[in-house]
Amino acid sequence: MKVLFIEDDRMNRRVVKDMLGVAGAEMIEAESAEEGLLLLDDQQFDILLVDLRMPGMDGMTAIGHIRGRSDANAHAPILVVTADTASDLRARCLEAGADEVLFKPVAMEPLFNAMGRVLAARAGEAGLIG
Repeated sequence: MKVLFIEDDRMNRRVVKDMLGVAGAEMIEAESAEEGLLLLDDQQFDILLVDLRMPGMDGMTAIGHIRGRSDANAHAPILVVTADTASDLRARCLEAGADEVLFKPVAMEPLFNAMGRVLAARAGEAGLIG
């Protein structure tokens, strides 16, 4: 499994990369939304993890750009990873095109459970299961 994590904090990227490594997933890192969008031009990903608060382009704007693409990455599951706890955050993220919202600090079990849910949902939509 190939995962793109768009996150400006190096330590957060390292922690998630270590967790994903336990499951044998390959994680590509992007320090900014702009860098992440460029990586999407060259590579295909199974799942995208996107922070909301980053310098420059924020995560909500990045999600809009991702969902507006015309390639396979436009349909990749997106998990928002955020420290924001606004009461309407989950609804706003889902409306923007995210599939799931995880709150920092990210722990392995919630991360893997969320990834499993969104991947299973996408497989069901494609008629691969059920």
